[in-house]
Amino acid sequence: MGENEASLPNTSLQGKKMAYQKVNADQRAPGHSQYLDNDDLQATALDLEWDMEKELEEPGFDQFHLDSAENQNLENSETADLNLDSIQPATSPKGRFQRLQEESDYTTRYTRSAPKSNRCTFCRLLKILCTAIILFIFGILIGYYAHKNCPSNATSSGTLDHQLYQEILKTIQAEDIKKTFRNLMQLYKSEGDTEISKTIKAQWTSLGLEDVQFVNYSVLLSLPGPSPSSVTLSSSGQCFHPNSQPCSGEARTHSSQDLLSSYAAYSANGTLEAEIIDVSYGNADDLKRIKNMRNITNQIALLKLGKLPLLYKLSLLEKAGFGGVLLYVDPCDLPKTANLGDDTFMVSLNPGGDPSTPGYPSAVGSFRQNRWNFTSLLVQPISAALVAKLISSSKDGTKNGVCRPLELPPSEKIIVNMQVQTVTAFKTITNVVGYLKGLTSPDRYVIVGSHHHTASSYRGQEWASSTAIITAFIQAVMLRVKRGWRPDRSIVFCSWGGTEFGNIGSYEWGEDFRKVLQKNVVAYVSLHSPIRGNSSLHSVASPSLQQLVAEKNNLNCFRRAQCPETNVSSVQIQGDADYFINHLGVPSVQFAYEDIKSLQLSGEVILQIANEPVLPFNALDIALEVQNSLKGDQPNTHQLLALASRLRDSAELFQSDEMRPANDPRERVPVRVRMLNDILQDMEKNFLAQQVPPGFYRNILYHLDGKTSQFSILLEAWERCKSLASNETFQEALSKVLHSINSAQVYFKAGLDVFDSVLVGKN
Repeated sequence: MGENEASLPNTSLQGKKMAYQKVNADQRAPGHSQYLDNDDLQATALDLEWDMEKELEEPGFDQFHLDSAENQNLENSETADLNLDSIQPATSPKGRFQRLQEESDYTTRYTRSAPKSNRCTFCRLLKILCTAIILFIFGILIGYYAHKNCPSNATSSGTLDHQLYQEILKTIQAEDIKKTFRNLMQLYKSEGDTEISKTIKAQWTSLGLEDVQFVNYSVLLSLPGPSPSSVTLSSSGQCFHPNSQPCSGEARTHSSQDLLSSYAAYSANGTLEAEIIDVSYGNADDLKRIKNMRNITNQIALLKLGKLPLLYKLSLLEKAGFGGVLLYVDPCDLPKTANLGDDTFMVSLNPGGDPSTPGYPSAVGSFRQNRWNFTSLLVQPISAALVAKLISSSKDGTKNGVCRPLELPPSEKIIVNMQVQTVTAFKTITNVVGYLKGLTSPDRYVIVGSHHHTASSYRGQEWASSTAIITAFIQAVMLRVKRGWRPDRSIVFCSWGGTEFGNIGSYEWGEDFRKVLQKNVVAYVSLHSPIRGNSSLHSVASPSLQQLVAEKNNLNCFRRAQCPETNVSSVQIQGDADYFINHLGVPSVQFAYEDIKSLQLSGEVILQIANEPVLPFNALDIALEVQNSLKGDQPNTHQLLALASRLRDSAELFQSDEMRPANDPRERVPVRVRMLNDILQDMEKNFLAQQVPPGFYRNILYHLDGKTSQFSILLEAWERCKSLASNETFQEALSKVLHSINSAQVYFKAGLDVFDSVLVGKN
């Protein structure tokens, strides 16, 4: 890959072996060469063991640990014959090098010869002893003064980089972000998608960002119909709009915009009169219970949003035979401070990208498929206030201070007529993409993504804050660039269009440049919804980035002298990171907080990933995440646990033998660093499953929520297995996990072999 290519679209693809033939074998640590004799092997093992101890004692390393409550569940695992101690996070690698020699396939090429004679004179011994003492004292003096006069390059370099990042980020002012936000909201009220995109491009260009482009795609959008959807009680004839207001001309006049925005994009259209059946959260147990009680064919399901993906629950309802769905958010599932009883909302049933060109970009001349909807169900989001009216429940669902969930009494029979109206049309969506070319590795990209308003989308607050945040960061970085600084890697800033309709802009761009992105993207930092929530910091990161995020959280906490509740996890998130996580296997991170703290943390992570010689990814954390995800009561996981243990050993070896020397400037070799980074950036690609349940991440390292540590596809398959006579689905899920772990194990081993093979060739 050329080092001087200017922009993403012009990047050429080359094989990974470009740098592997240039490695200097003299700089290879001898720890695993098969040509060492026994003494050299033992000495090297001791050195490596000490170095790994030093690495683990560095500040911040011990801050990452697994949930203690989860660890306790290991005692109930059905894997008592395995050494479950290996599942716990390592606090010291002692014994790991000893295990290498205990392996049955471990051999040495040479053995040490026995001494020919043990006789020596007293004088000879005295000379040797005196010489050794003199040399020892002399060595101590040299080491002392060398250490005193020559401080560690690693420490000074790291300190300088950190100071640089802080100088860049301290120029960000909250008032500037608020001003940008207000201007965008004014523009949103008066202009359409095209004008907003032009404004963003002009603003980024004025800040000095290089090569800011429009990237347009003609895509199929599902838009509201000419009149709002409605729900009518058959018994009384009362008609309601989704926000619970009566179907009167006055109501439509005062809130027509809100009424039109309450719909399910890509739902089936039509009218259905049927009985409402309360399916609660619509999981497998709920449906099994209801099917045993009554006929559900072509009925209307009353469904709560919950932790399970909406697309997954709709697929279960469609398979069960329902004809329609009234979708709502139970007030008891919201924070106590939230009051959204009358609010309506929009959902998209699109799993991602342009529905008319699934799996390939919407380029001019592309074949268009007729996919007007993604389900045969009539789906309509409604407010909690309308649910209360339909089931004759009080709007105030609290009793003695305890929230009472909305539910339809089993004995009550309610028949309604639901009318769903949407239209589909081809529209042009626009992505705004700008580049800051890297200095030493311009062909490696850190992508920073936000999103902007799309025509016919009615949610303004979220996109405006997202755009204001990314613009503030660009301004801060470009101020430093104008003073002569550049990051090592290129930073690509993206404002996506069509996000509300199923992350269409990011999917189409990703599919358009897939070959280049697969090779060159090292990380994706999401600014999808950076300012939200309460005083809790929401941090979501790939397993390989969790250590970095935890360190940034703790450092920021120390600087502010306050520590809001924080938790770093790998959970499914909404937004345009979807394509990069699930189709490219790119490590990703997202912060969300109530003020601009999220930008400070995101900024530090962006700068460190873009500027550090060695990518700050943790290979061992992936192995630990895999082991942690195999806890639970699912059977037949013995083979997976054994394979996960081998994966952890390979990851530990890789981290100590390759990553530790590369992070020390005194031992760093540019070509070897490039080889190492190539391996680090592709680690998560091994965990992309080809087929998963609807709405589940293809990247199986991500969980459905922060409270569940097991592999999501295993949990889902196990729940379905319990309600079916066959365990075929569960066995298929086990096979997917096994192949992913095995692929990662082979990948790490191949990475070590690449370094070893170069050394053998040189020798």
